[in-house]
Amino acid sequence: MAGMRSRQRMFAAVMRLLLKCLRLGRRRRFKLVRQVEQLWHYGHLCLRSLLYNSFTNGDVVLDSLFEPIYWLVDHVTRWFGVTYTPAWICWHLAYGHWNLIMIIFHYYMAITTSPGHPPQARDDLTGVSICRKCIAPKPARTHHCSICNRCVLKMDHHCPWLNNCVGHYNHRYFFSFCLFMTMGCIYCSISGWEMFRDAYAAIERMKLLEKERLQVAANQTYYQTPPPTFSFRQRAFHKSVVYLWVLCSSVALALGALTVWHAALITRGETSIERHINKKERQRLQKKGKVFRNPYSYGSWDNWKVFLGVDTPRHWLTRVLLPSPHLPHGTGLSWDLPPCVTKQRAPLLAI
Repeated sequence: MAGMRSRQRMFAAVMRLLLKCLRLGRRRRFKLVRQVEQLWHYGHLCLRSLLYNSFTNGDVVLDSLFEPIYWLVDHVTRWFGVTYTPAWICWHLAYGHWNLIMIIFHYYMAITTSPGHPPQARDDLTGVSICRKCIAPKPARTHHCSICNRCVLKMDHHCPWLNNCVGHYNHRYFFSFCLFMTMGCIYCSISGWEMFRDAYAAIERMKLLEKERLQVAANQTYYQTPPPTFSFRQRAFHKSVVYLWVLCSSVALALGALTVWHAALITRGETSIERHINKKERQRLQKKGKVFRNPYSYGSWDNWKVFLGVDTPRHWLTRVLLPSPHLPHGTGLSWDLPPCVTKQRAPLLAI
């Protein structure tokens, strides 16, 4: 009986201890939750106190979110000018992107397209001369390039800007690149004339203000307020505009002269190398009372059609005004009459 009572007392003590631990743990959890809630309310109050503005409302927040869009529109319209009409802006977008695409396409094709080389096997060609430098067949209009150290079909010249020879297969790409690059530079010079004038006038004002500031410093009149100076960003912007216009105008003149020169050669149906050869041959025959005619010239209009690969009227759009990777007439090994030529000229002295 006494043992049973002792066990009951022990069990009651254990239960009291367990309930006490449970109450203690509940209090601690409740205290921790209260601390977290207090920290949350305190942080929320601090954030609201830092961002509080009595003038802020939904409209202000919406305007702030759209501020990047307003900035973009403002700067884009500034570049176009405030006096431009929507039609004029559409013209800039259409022509500028078309010209840029034509420049990139023809430059890429000019540097990646092989100008064409004659086969090395002598049995493949008959009735052709042998190059004295590479000891290989040398078809008509083929010349040896000392830089590439091999013969090039219908070689015009070796262009360092392309790091490639200009020959039969990439001659059209080279000329088209020069033409569209010249057109792009002229377009930039004309479109940026007003910006150039404003930037040049701003630079002159910078020089005048700088001169006045130096005079004030030399006279040591500290009570006078020195004239305002332009920031570095403004100086860099105006000088960049002037540099851009001068560079575009200079390239337009230099590259335009080169383009006109090659256009005259294409009109006569000859390359840069053939011009010198034909000139000497013309002078030699003139002394004998004879007339020299280029056997590869089909007339001015037909020469352009052959050079550009225009066989039908729609080719002026698809092959000239749009990027086109079409191949030129012939293989560069023989020079048969192209199908686009209207009439065949009488065979005369060949080169």
